[in-house]
Amino acid sequence: MKIAFESQLLLDENKTGIGWLAYNTIYSMKRLRSDNSYSMNFFLLSKKKEKHLRLIESYKNEGFNTKCCNWFNYVIYKLLWNFIPINYSCFFGKSDDVTIFFNYYIPPGVKGKKLTFVHDMTYKAFPETVNKRTLYMLNMNMKKSCLRADKILTISEFSKSEIVKYMNIDAKKIDVVPVGVNHDKFKVCSDKNKIQKVLDKYNIDCSYFLYLGTLEPRKNIEGMIDAYLAFKKKNKNAPKFVLAGRKGWLYESIFERVKQYGIEDSVIFTGYVEEHEAPLLLNGALAFLFVSLYEGFGMPPLEAMACGTPVITSKVSSLPEVVGNIALLVNPYSPEEITEAMEKIYNDKELRSSLSQKGLKRAEEFTWDKSAKAIFSAIDSL
Repeated sequence: MKIAFESQLLLDENKTGIGWLAYNTIYSMKRLRSDNSYSMNFFLLSKKKEKHLRLIESYKNEGFNTKCCNWFNYVIYKLLWNFIPINYSCFFGKSDDVTIFFNYYIPPGVKGKKLTFVHDMTYKAFPETVNKRTLYMLNMNMKKSCLRADKILTISEFSKSEIVKYMNIDAKKIDVVPVGVNHDKFKVCSDKNKIQKVLDKYNIDCSYFLYLGTLEPRKNIEGMIDAYLAFKKKNKNAPKFVLAGRKGWLYESIFERVKQYGIEDSVIFTGYVEEHEAPLLLNGALAFLFVSLYEGFGMPPLEAMACGTPVITSKVSSLPEVVGNIALLVNPYSPEEITEAMEKIYNDKELRSSLSQKGLKRAEEFTWDKSAKAIFSAIDSL
């Protein structure tokens, strides 16, 4: 088969969850069925053209066909296709048997079978936590994309049920593709010097709780800060709270809350963490906190488990499905429950050890090869 990927996300230097999903599934698919022809489709952005061309050349050297459109802007195309239905095939031809889109949207005029990932229904369930421009685009495009798709791919049974609920889509059209963990990257590190080097970089000089992800409302970071304040008041030598990740939107109130509570010395903001640093930060943490209000899957708790780090996470949306009973599950709307979970982790060494060992086994169940096989199963069914 000739399989094409809408690969715009792979040009982002600072990849987030969807970008890593695209990257890992593409490479796993190519490895598992090497007899297929695989193409990556790119729109080049003029401001970063030279940098993007170098990246694209590296993908070409790894055996992918690359198709580049350097005469039309992708952002403008996304805005225009709802009013002027310019066919996607005008940019990337008509020869592909299958095209896979990773980030919700399917443009008009895609030749061959079309599959798209719809990761969650945050924009319907919690519209107040979504950037207004993104909300506008999703409201304008989502229904059309679901109708254009021959198959909708999503990342959990929870998200599947949400798509059926909000989009009124036949469940038979939706296949679940669980997210994997890169076990070559996220693993237990026995080299304490490597861990210490990263801790020194971010001025982390004692034990710490860790959050790793984008700073945005849906992640409930302010709720975690409230819980941490209560924990700190009860524990004189409390570990620090490290908030690692780049700024999303509406992040200002997070910094304001830390300042308001007067705990600037105890809460460390690292900014965007490099790819190789994330596993080391996870390895060094006392526990990983991920108490989002809503998640389509929730990759970070599994990555923490793969590093042997105990996890505190939400008992809502997809997260119980992901972590099973191998985490402390809390109500994200209850700072008291989050505080209580932090105290359990902090005071109970045996609990930490038990969660660490069980978490390692849980994480082993999730691989990118399994994800790729699920995608192939969806393609084969078409």
